Amino acid sequence: MADNYLSDLNEAQKVAVVNTEGPSLVIAGAGSGKTRVLTYRIAHLLRKGVPANSILALTFTNKAAEEMKERIIKIAGYNNSRYLWMGTFHSIFARILRVESDKLGYPSTYTIYDATDSRSLVKTIIKEMGLDDKVYKPSFVAARISAAKNNLITAQVYASNKSITERDRISKIPMLSEIYLRYAARCYKSGAMDFDDLLINTNILLRDYPDVLSNYQQRFNYILVDEYQDTNYAQYLIIKKLSEKHRNLCVVGDDAQSIYSFRGARIENILNFRNDYPDYALYKLERNYRSTRTIVKAANSIIINNKGQISKTVYSENSEGDRIRIMESMTDGEEGFRIASDIFDRSLSEQVKWEEFAVLYRTNAQSRIFEETFRKKNIPYKIYGGLSFYERKEIKDILAYLRMVINPNDEEALRRTINYPRRGIGKTTIERIFEAAANKEVTTWEIISDSSSYQPLLTPATWKRVQVYTDLVNSLSSECTNADAYGAAIKTATVTGIMKELKEGQTPEEISRYENLQELLNAIKEFTDAAETNGEPNDLAAYLESVALLTDRDTEKEEDRNKVTLMTMHSAKGLEFKHVYIAGLEENLFPSLMSLAENMGLEEERRLFYVAVTRAKEYVTLSYALNRYRWGKLENCTPSRFLSEIDDDYLQYPPSAEKNDNYRPPEYKRPFDRRRTAMTDKSVEYTSPHERNLKKFKPATGYNTGDQQLAAEKDLKEGAVVYHERFGRGTILSIDGEAPNTTALVVFDDSGEKKLLLRFAKLRLNDN
Repeated sequence: MADNYLSDLNEAQKVAVVNTEGPSLVIAGAGSGKTRVLTYRIAHLLRKGVPANSILALTFTNKAAEEMKERIIKIAGYNNSRYLWMGTFHSIFARILRVESDKLGYPSTYTIYDATDSRSLVKTIIKEMGLDDKVYKPSFVAARISAAKNNLITAQVYASNKSITERDRISKIPMLSEIYLRYAARCYKSGAMDFDDLLINTNILLRDYPDVLSNYQQRFNYILVDEYQDTNYAQYLIIKKLSEKHRNLCVVGDDAQSIYSFRGARIENILNFRNDYPDYALYKLERNYRSTRTIVKAANSIIINNKGQISKTVYSENSEGDRIRIMESMTDGEEGFRIASDIFDRSLSEQVKWEEFAVLYRTNAQSRIFEETFRKKNIPYKIYGGLSFYERKEIKDILAYLRMVINPNDEEALRRTINYPRRGIGKTTIERIFEAAANKEVTTWEIISDSSSYQPLLTPATWKRVQVYTDLVNSLSSECTNADAYGAAIKTATVTGIMKELKEGQTPEEISRYENLQELLNAIKEFTDAAETNGEPNDLAAYLESVALLTDRDTEKEEDRNKVTLMTMHSAKGLEFKHVYIAGLEENLFPSLMSLAENMGLEEERRLFYVAVTRAKEYVTLSYALNRYRWGKLENCTPSRFLSEIDDDYLQYPPSAEKNDNYRPPEYKRPFDRRRTAMTDKSVEYTSPHERNLKKFKPATGYNTGDQQLAAEKDLKEGAVVYHERFGRGTILSIDGEAPNTTALVVFDDSGEKKLLLRFAKLRLNDN
């Protein structure tokens, strides 16, 4: 054990580590050692003699939890650390629900549906209800259900809330509440929970069973939460309930990096921590160990424009570093080519590995141009957040069989496996079985397991083929009862015929699928051995739970390492690279058009820009195009307002056409007010406004001026039928605010309800 572990910390970090009692808020600036403080604080508790099983530590990725645990073991020793409750929110709550599942009417072997399973079930329900899947898009409906659950709105509450159902009616999706009701019922009948259920059901458990709440309150003397700014309402409530008794709650995060509101994250959780715990202690980690001084100062000049923030002064003692480069391209195609060329040249001239480069963009669609140009230049790349190993068909097929082994009521797994490998059970037969189960209000497994009671449903020949499947599942369930996860997986892959089918493949794609199956079995073996060594459950149920809760970052493979990373800015959080290129810095793309309707949306976009810039250790390139293709049409673009918020001292501008060896500032400048804001430890307030001369990039030709937009706004009234280039035909429900911040609430025929800032919306009156 390391006796001098505190010497690894700077003074600010040490103060945050050793003061372990009472509620604590640790505000950690980008690159300031947030994870180290959380790790050492836990290790310090263990070294003080606090029992490991009385410490609850919650993270957002399994990888972060594992890395922290390894470091804690080095400091506090394996035996002292062995029984820590450390993991992601979902994995910890799934563990609690396994023990308490009977109280909520679930089996202890309940299945966890991933996003693909959830969308598949939603799609099935939409089809069964005879609804148009272009109106009720499965991904949109699944997202609405997820958002409701994150706000603790159950299907019954949703359906009975007149305000919600009326809004759905106006948005021309009146059957959404019925879809939600059916979705919830089908999950329950299948003995399955989706990711959001793990949170909402934990809340229900703690709400409805005071003895259970008291038990876990008593158990967890110390609760620590990573990335607190990313917690949603459901997570916030669970943390608040569990910490009520001992009140030794330590949350670590950075309000300036709160960028996941679209997933339900609430920046208010961290900003209002002092309201929930008036006696809290505030600790600030302000030294950035990652980036150059120039990058840190530039990032500070960006984020200072936000009103909702906790005041801090992030600084760096690294080298001054190069200025941030501005790259201007005529088109988005040229932007892709120039960035690819720059990466290729720098890699050769500086002997930098590909993995040290990252290209960040606002939307996934922007990756196409970079993929094409990287292929042409033979630059190896990976797309972060692409198809996960566990989303590949052959992997999902075998995992579905393993799910059937422990929970035959899992209808999504049954649908996937009943005719794979092929056994002559067609789609029509499968739909007939599922329809009968829905009509009889029983599980599909009950139907196919009792052919005598449902004889007229299928022909005798079809029943025989179905019987082969049910006998197979029953046999595997019996034989795998006492087996570890690896033994059960090998048995299942062999007996089902999946291994034989994949092994016989001859094409490169088929060979790859067989290799993927081998890789999966290797992973299951590693899980089984590690669990056995650590004295943890190593059965099939434990393995399937661990797989269901994996994140993209947990599944990165070694061969993906030395490649240029292409990713959205949202995916980049928590990562770092030597060279960072931020592409598409144009108005209506970044900041996104959808964010401009309200100040909170714009502030989150600015935080996203702050996160993107602070991923860089040494070099940042900010790129924009003056023209970009949208819906097959080349449109003029205006450089992002965020470029004008960075102090000139930290920027290197594009060379002029006349003098390539010289850099010049933008031609168009104008002064405007920048309100600097700060949040004291007690309240949020404006500081005195400062007048500054800040650059403004020259608008592209054809840019609508404020006067032109205001003239158009005069004709926009409530009830007017309008047309939007992206969303199509719609009707204005209401108009609020005064120019230049007038907004319109519009319900579009195809896209539903949208709130638009009129000076950017470019709405046209529809004469039809």
